[in-house]
Amino acid sequence: MAQVQVNNPHRGNRLLAALDDEDFAFLEPHLTVVDLPRGLVVYEAGQALDYTYFPHNVVISLITVMLDGKSAEMATFGCESMVGLVSAFISRNSFGRYIVQIPGTASRIDLDRMHDAFRTRPKIQQLILRFTEALLAQTLQSVACNATHSVEARCCRWILSTRDRWASDELPLTHEFLSEMLGVQRSTVSAITRSLHEAGLINQSRGVITIVDRTGIEKMACECYEVIRQKFSQLLPPSIP
Repeated sequence: MAQVQVNNPHRGNRLLAALDDEDFAFLEPHLTVVDLPRGLVVYEAGQALDYTYFPHNVVISLITVMLDGKSAEMATFGCESMVGLVSAFISRNSFGRYIVQIPGTASRIDLDRMHDAFRTRPKIQQLILRFTEALLAQTLQSVACNATHSVEARCCRWILSTRDRWASDELPLTHEFLSEMLGVQRSTVSAITRSLHEAGLINQSRGVITIVDRTGIEKMACECYEVIRQKFSQLLPPSIP
């Protein structure tokens, strides 16, 4: 059986890290590490999908853009995820706009190769199906969250989820980007983050939000943060929190 180096850069994605050596060796020759800068549109809505991306430290949002230009986030992808496969089994077209919210790196592989892996490698297929169910749970929970919870609670949930993916208390987030992800006015986000700052939960500087009191933010976040986190923990391998 082929041996995979522990420090292999592709293992920065937790789905790839969860594969045994044999299944990983099946994919590895076709994986390429790519840099994804902030604001890059990986796929536009309706665009044909050519690649699957496995994020390392990059965070990507799937957003929907309305006719009036307003947008809202449908799902978020980080090191526990893959981008551009779940929506490509039949139509091979993007559900919405995939945009990089926090820059970093990812492993990229040709979509046809991932289809081959899904068809011929049972363990890879099982992992993809588990991730698909977790992603669906996240998306449906987010729909309910957007309809029922306050913007402040949703903002705290979003900050915590981003922190889990970024693995640092210093988050490179602007008010403008937060407003786009939450589907609200920038002034609303500014008021919320100012309130969190005054409460001693975060610090703010230009383009950076630093978490000071995670426990306090968790208390203010809606229940959806923990529901989604537990769903991913339940469905994906133990190495993926």
